[in-house]
Amino acid sequence: MHLDFSPEDLAFQQEVRTFIAENYPAELRGKQDEGDELSKEDFLSWHKVLAKKGWIAPAWPVEYGGTGWTATQKYIWSEETARADCIRLMPFGLSMVGPVIYTFGTPEQKAKYLPGILSGDVWWCQGYSEPGSGSDLASLRTKAVRDGDHYVVNGQKTWTTMAQHADWGFFLVRTDPDAKQQEGISFLLIDMKSPGITVRPIITLGGEHEVNEVWLEDVRVPVENRIYEENKGWTCAKFLLAHERTGIAGVAASKRGIEKVKTIARTELDGDQPLIANAFFKRKIAELEMDLTALEFTELRSLAGESAGKGPGPESSLLKIKGSEIQQRLTELTLEAVGHYGAPYFRGFGEGDNAHPIGPDYAHRAAPTYFNTRKTTIYGGSNEIQRNIIAKMVLGL
Repeated sequence: MHLDFSPEDLAFQQEVRTFIAENYPAELRGKQDEGDELSKEDFLSWHKVLAKKGWIAPAWPVEYGGTGWTATQKYIWSEETARADCIRLMPFGLSMVGPVIYTFGTPEQKAKYLPGILSGDVWWCQGYSEPGSGSDLASLRTKAVRDGDHYVVNGQKTWTTMAQHADWGFFLVRTDPDAKQQEGISFLLIDMKSPGITVRPIITLGGEHEVNEVWLEDVRVPVENRIYEENKGWTCAKFLLAHERTGIAGVAASKRGIEKVKTIARTELDGDQPLIANAFFKRKIAELEMDLTALEFTELRSLAGESAGKGPGPESSLLKIKGSEIQQRLTELTLEAVGHYGAPYFRGFGEGDNAHPIGPDYAHRAAPTYFNTRKTTIYGGSNEIQRNIIAKMVLGL
């Protein structure tokens, strides 16, 4: 593996930096700095800028709208967007259902759904988890019964991120209750405006309305909205999860997060010295940096494999485990660094409010972010399940 950037890569890096500096929405930067909750329009503002440039889907094949970038260029892109504190694009269309559609969908399905994902005109959500089916996803009970050229869907999904904004959702449903768990599941695309769909908010520990429960009562879904074969949806589900777990690693964002912790630790005092001078705190940062560097090399190997034509494999489980654990340690270290300033936290202030956050600007989002990242070792398949996958698929146990 060559670690030095070529002259072409350095030129590309400068092109990316210039583009972000000139085109990242200024109003979005202001909201991020204030810690305000971002709206659907906020997320789409950056999405549409990238779509217009043709840089919205670096991981997609060129024939479907991808950039054709090398593994190194994809790495540079993730590094530079993290360095500039760009918001994370919603992954449900771009990183999850999009690859499923262009891999398993019919030509008609690709023509119908892929353009809206790229442009941002269609917002997607993921209907996988259920109240009794999380890590054991194959035990899901939402059922779809064939009725002519439609399925009639009944059931409940939970932890459905951003479903309150979604135009469409991709759902796993049971179409053969008598088959083995994995063999009786189908992958359906469902219009979220369909009669019978109810979305109810779940407010998280950080105070955000990010996740929801979704109820489906006699929802009629055209058979033509099924991706791949009936009862073969588990194949699509596993493919999608491998892509999701790779993205969860969040290496570039964690590198940026460590730099922020260091900045805080240089400001906050431990007695009469900066916190960064505390040997125990310094050791925690060093250990975190070493683990993150090891994860970064693993991610680079995975990117190199994808460039050689290999899709994400069992190593995506390793990326997910270490990446999510590092994110949790990072937010815990940030909360430790801000100390008592992290106790009173806010979602932001509305126009006309005369209250102000207590303590420095970097403190009032530390606690909500810490609480929010407790979920990272659970979603995308819990880390316990990922260790089982590694034991079976990598170690052959």
